[in-house]
Amino acid sequence: MTDLREIAAAEVTVPESGPKMTAHNVNVFYGEKQAISNVSIDVGQENVTAFIGPSGCGKSTFLRTLNRMNDTVASARVEGDIRLDGENIYDKSMDVVQLRARVGMVFQKPNPFPKSIYENVAYGPRIHGLAHGKAEMDQIVERSLKRAGLWEEVKDRLAESGTALSGGQQQRLCIARAIAVDPEVILMDEPCSALDPIATAKIEELIHELRGRYAIVIVTHNMQQAARVSQRTAFFHLGVLVEYGETSAIFTNPRETRTKDYITGRYG
Repeated sequence: MTDLREIAAAEVTVPESGPKMTAHNVNVFYGEKQAISNVSIDVGQENVTAFIGPSGCGKSTFLRTLNRMNDTVASARVEGDIRLDGENIYDKSMDVVQLRARVGMVFQKPNPFPKSIYENVAYGPRIHGLAHGKAEMDQIVERSLKRAGLWEEVKDRLAESGTALSGGQQQRLCIARAIAVDPEVILMDEPCSALDPIATAKIEELIHELRGRYAIVIVTHNMQQAARVSQRTAFFHLGVLVEYGETSAIFTNPRETRTKDYITGRYG
């Protein structure tokens, strides 16, 4: 426990100017089974928000409601109110393709396209018409790879396949791909679970560098990671949001017994 507390306490909390995304009374069903019950949460622009909890507690399911990825599951049904800058993302007028450009996602397993490194990053800007000519696209690709901390490693091999990179490089390429369309929010679903400690450290460093430029939400089963990278933490259990607050408070002085029991390893 001591190391978790020291890590969390070392973080300086940045005051929030207001929520980037808000969720109120959100329920998610898969057929008859309810996976999320009455969750309300605000996601700030300045802070990294971590979702923690045991496997199957609903944290990834809830994350997927924030850019309507649950729409891809036939049996899924989402109720409640979720807004991005005050705009209801489940409104019938919402363009889901545009929403997912504004709210990008990085998955648990790196999933680069079977294309060149360059084309992986250029894909989104191309389909959204964000570049006028090759020179502008070159700038977008370079800027995105630099922000993802990958440019120096791949600048001389942009024509090589993205799938030929190491696991950690592939994950940073996927982050570069998400960044390339200039999103407002980046969702990360256990982005380091398939990576070794060195690659994990690079992703965590990258999250620190991206903080404030994008609103970032990360699902992680690693509590030390949540303590290191986030300023606000939400603890989920059995589809319910048990506690949400400053990361330092969650790890050093949780209000709820269930939170304390999970953090101290009594279950999970």
